Amino acid sequence: MKLSIIVPIYNEEKTIQEVLQRIANIDLATIKKEIIIVDDGSTDSSKFKVQSSKLFKKIKFIAHQKNLGKGAAIRTGIAHSTGDLVIIQDADLEYDPSYYMPLLRPIMQNKASVVYGTRLLTYPLRLWGKNKTVLPVHLIANKFLTLLTNILYRSRLTDMETGYKVFKSEVLKSINIDSNRFDFEAEITVKLLKKKVPITEVPISVKPRTYKEGKKIGLIDGFIAIWTLIKYRF
Repeated sequence: MKLSIIVPIYNEEKTIQEVLQRIANIDLATIKKEIIIVDDGSTDSSKFKVQSSKLFKKIKFIAHQKNLGKGAAIRTGIAHSTGDLVIIQDADLEYDPSYYMPLLRPIMQNKASVVYGTRLLTYPLRLWGKNKTVLPVHLIANKFLTLLTNILYRSRLTDMETGYKVFKSEVLKSINIDSNRFDFEAEITVKLLKKKVPITEVPISVKPRTYKEGKKIGLIDGFIAIWTLIKYRF
């Protein structure tokens, strides 16, 4: 069995080599790894960092000539994937590949065909103190978008916007994705729900980064996600 690991990158020169090394270091037992890097028109040294990596010969590398958005990069990655399973891996260090096996396990046990890594079960809202929540508005927005998804589609998800999504390839490739930006998360979720594909959730932890550290999703993306949820419902 093979796992295609799609890594969309846009100006991630500070973290991409560490992410690649973490992916390479993960032992998936009998599961082979196919690493697919899609550089989405980076203007920093991200492309050079990938090409100069010791792992480059083991990577499928595709470069967009200009920035098209995360959804577009994921679509490119899907088109080049040959694995039985597909996971999306952000190129920053928010999501740790050490969670691959827990995420894959329900699929390997034939208990699921789609698995989401839910951050929000272990991500408390703290507005002050030493351990205050990084970007609390984002946490509130994620909870709201998940609630709206559950209301509109009668689902019971706890984290619709999670970046860790794992699919059986046949399921993912059966869905036509139109999103170019971060609305990929909303679109893929609602189309799975409309097709009555069960989504299994596995708890994960993340290390959120700030805008100074390179976070890119913004307010406009929240409104686009809301529109996406409503558009596909009605």
